[in-house]
Amino acid sequence: MSADTDSDPDVMGLDHTTVTGWGRTAPTAAWVVRPRTYEEAAAAVRDCGARGGIPRGLGRAYGDAAQNAGGSVLDMTALDRVHAIDADGGTVLCDAGVSLHRLMEVLLPLGWFVPVTPGTRYVTVGGAIGADIHGKNHHVSGSFARHVLALELLTADGEIRTVVPGTPLFDATAGGMGLTGVILTATIRLQPVRTSLMSVDTERASDLDDLMARLAATDHRYRYSVAWIDLLARGAATGRAVLTRGDHAPLDALPARLRRDPLAFRTPRLPAAPAILPEGLLSRTTVGLFNELWYRKAPRTRTGRLQRISGFFHPLDGVPHWNRVYGRGGFVQYQFVVGHGREDALRRIVRRISERRCPSFLAVLKRFGEADPGWLSFPVPGWTLALDIPAGLPGLGAFLDELDEEVAAAGGRVYLAKDARLRPELLAAMYPRLDDFRELRARLDPRGVFVSDLARRLSL
Repeated sequence: MSADTDSDPDVMGLDHTTVTGWGRTAPTAAWVVRPRTYEEAAAAVRDCGARGGIPRGLGRAYGDAAQNAGGSVLDMTALDRVHAIDADGGTVLCDAGVSLHRLMEVLLPLGWFVPVTPGTRYVTVGGAIGADIHGKNHHVSGSFARHVLALELLTADGEIRTVVPGTPLFDATAGGMGLTGVILTATIRLQPVRTSLMSVDTERASDLDDLMARLAATDHRYRYSVAWIDLLARGAATGRAVLTRGDHAPLDALPARLRRDPLAFRTPRLPAAPAILPEGLLSRTTVGLFNELWYRKAPRTRTGRLQRISGFFHPLDGVPHWNRVYGRGGFVQYQFVVGHGREDALRRIVRRISERRCPSFLAVLKRFGEADPGWLSFPVPGWTLALDIPAGLPGLGAFLDELDEEVAAAGGRVYLAKDARLRPELLAAMYPRLDDFRELRARLDPRGVFVSDLARRLSL
């Protein structure tokens, strides 16, 4: 977020601020309020005005889900207490504003890890539930909301409701992008670990078919699995990839020097990306060179390498403000999923991206497991591809519209937490429970208290 110049000092506790997603492509101005107590959160909901309000965490949703042009944005990061940890049973009760980074700091020394983490640990628990985030272990563990035992939700009528799995309100809130209310607390089931290191296997795949065959044949052996794809490679090398998989390292895998403090959580940081970078830095030429070097330096096969949790899960967190690398115009992260049996659609899309020469050096393919219960949750069983593309690429909007249509025709969907451009007419085809979500919202929030730029654009 960046401060707007026409802030109103007479509005107590409010800043008039330009708000963007992590991709920085669709900024809008809103009044941002930072409640410090549940009572202040309730007051903020009550007083958010005709343009409504939307809760926001640490701003890592790539699109416009946590923005509200002309209305209110509730910055929930001051509500960040860890209330209780059951170190025997493996659960934690915390505020929704607690970050996954903070949970790792607190839980790892006790032998517990968060059940699901995306590519950054700088997301809040409330954001993790609202976007129903997934990680490298979806094929084993599902998405984040599957591990939530209960949550407290501040709804539009001012009530605080205890919401549990298996209820319509829980299923609407998990993946509901903050539109059912403000999550205040959550109780989460944790993953036991013996060390804070990962045992990692790496191998190269020569093309997309080789990659998919390796994933399908052996993913069941690993808790975590992800592949980086070179989307600039063409011809016989289309879809060539580096496949990285692993699990939490057991104590006996550590050398003696690391066994003295096996649960230490270390997070190295590099200098922040400059606020201003030259346009065109990420051209086809520079990204092509990076991709070639990245693929060639990866081992053909390597097993059992020990790696810190931060390096395995969150390598980009070591570079603060890495999103600035894309320049002033920002970037689009495009992520879609197509089901098992729709591999031909995935092949066509990868081939089209490769032929289009989209300069993407952050492109990952994963396999999703069982679908999650959230009505707007993104994962369904199948293949998901995510890629970052500079927003200024000529013709990008029309090209992605064509990909959307191909994804929808294949029974797939795009990820709403990363979207700022999907055409609303495709939404119902992608999310079959959309009408249920809209009906529950209409009953729960008839005055439209909770609203966002995403909700207006897609008529959620």
